[in-house]
Amino acid sequence: MKYLMGVDNGGTFVKAGIIDEDGNLLAVSREPIHNQTPKPGFTERDMDALWEQNSKVIRAALEKSGLRPEEIAGVSFSGHGKGLYLVGEDGRPAYPGILSTDTRAWEYPRKWKQDGTAEKVYKKTYQDILACQPVSLLAWLRDNEPEAFRRIKYVFSINDYIRYCMTGEAGGEYTNFSGANLVNLDTKVYDRELLEYFGLGEIYDKLPPLKFSADICGKVTEEAAARTGLAAGTPVMAGMFDVDACGIASGVCNTEAMCMIAGTWSINEYITTRPIDNGTVSLNSMYCIPGYYLIEESSPTSAGNLQWFIDELLTEKKEAGDDIYGYTNESVAAIEPQDSQVYFLPFLNGSNEDPLARGSFIGLTDFHDRRHMIRAVYEGIVFSHMTHVKRLLRNREKPEAIRLAGGAANSPVWVQMFADALQIPVETVSCDEQGILGAAMAAGIGAGVYEDYAGAADRLVKVSGRVEPRKEYGPIYEQKYETYRKIVAALSGVWESLQGGTENV
Repeated sequence: MKYLMGVDNGGTFVKAGIIDEDGNLLAVSREPIHNQTPKPGFTERDMDALWEQNSKVIRAALEKSGLRPEEIAGVSFSGHGKGLYLVGEDGRPAYPGILSTDTRAWEYPRKWKQDGTAEKVYKKTYQDILACQPVSLLAWLRDNEPEAFRRIKYVFSINDYIRYCMTGEAGGEYTNFSGANLVNLDTKVYDRELLEYFGLGEIYDKLPPLKFSADICGKVTEEAAARTGLAAGTPVMAGMFDVDACGIASGVCNTEAMCMIAGTWSINEYITTRPIDNGTVSLNSMYCIPGYYLIEESSPTSAGNLQWFIDELLTEKKEAGDDIYGYTNESVAAIEPQDSQVYFLPFLNGSNEDPLARGSFIGLTDFHDRRHMIRAVYEGIVFSHMTHVKRLLRNREKPEAIRLAGGAANSPVWVQMFADALQIPVETVSCDEQGILGAAMAAGIGAGVYEDYAGAADRLVKVSGRVEPRKEYGPIYEQKYETYRKIVAALSGVWESLQGGTENV
């Protein structure tokens, strides 16, 4: 029996897990990541502390499994996309790590759209430009932190940084970099002219060699072995963007499948054999399966909004040790959708509508209580996903079913709401740690345990449930969705007027 490790760095947790070659999850260790918000719109993390936490959960997972370090056949990664992790000439972090929920660079995509840059970029990358992408953040650093900008030796994603710490080898993984406006999707290489469009031509030489997800990118060094408990010399594979990891761990191996991930981000995706170049979807990137492209609609508007509500408004239940998610599910189930006209815009960490949009409750009266607000949060997150899914369906037929992953997949009430609102069956898979499983698949392919992703998925991915849409709820949710869209449109001119405050408490 061979054993594989997947390391998953998301927006809120770092996790390490070990599976056997049949996909059984033997051990998981996780820790919350301590993000920093020095200013409104900034979301950062200490990169040294991040590597320390990765080392800690890797060691803990290995100890929990009871395996010897030498029994781990390979290690790979899943991590949040976008953001920016910089290493300087001294091999040390050149600036704090920046997450994909950071909006400090919001002005740059707007400026590039106005001056025609975005149109030129799209012809090479088939992507919109986002404030959280490396190109926007690098432009912001160039203009606001020139000393840090000058120190850059390597531009990394989060996976690249942790892999660099583990192996000492620099690499840039395709699924992340191709979704970051850094790679020409026609030539599949870096493009100096593309970088010049952003005024970032000098960054070209700071981009590390491109690697496929299952490529062996080095081996665990003696120093990393001492920190993590892994055996020195263990093969380390490139890994992938977490949306690819969740997609492949949900069985997205062909062009008929479609997947939604409801975690910190609302991720909605399917794969094709060529990019969608008609401007109807915002993001194309290279998928973890070579030869396929990930067609993605995404925004930081999903289940992370519920976690904020729990942390800030259900503190007494948390402190009492109550079943929080049981409570939120019961609250939603107690109210029929047609009986509440409270709406929530799930824009606490950014939006898919306006880079300056903010989370909002609309329609509250003194009749409403927390149950109505919780239902509004569930529905608002579903409506944001619906916005993305409707855009994706402009270019393909409805799928036979949609696979749902992420925190929302653990809620039967929420899964039913997704099915009712979309009027598409929703399937869930048995694994609760898709990021770890997807990363471990890449480790297994690189280590020769699996021949390819399709074979690995056939062996490892198991559907645990399927929820059929209730037809009578379709018109109710469609009408509520139309109201949600009207609210978003009505507030489109308001958000910029909220900028500028220090928001100190």
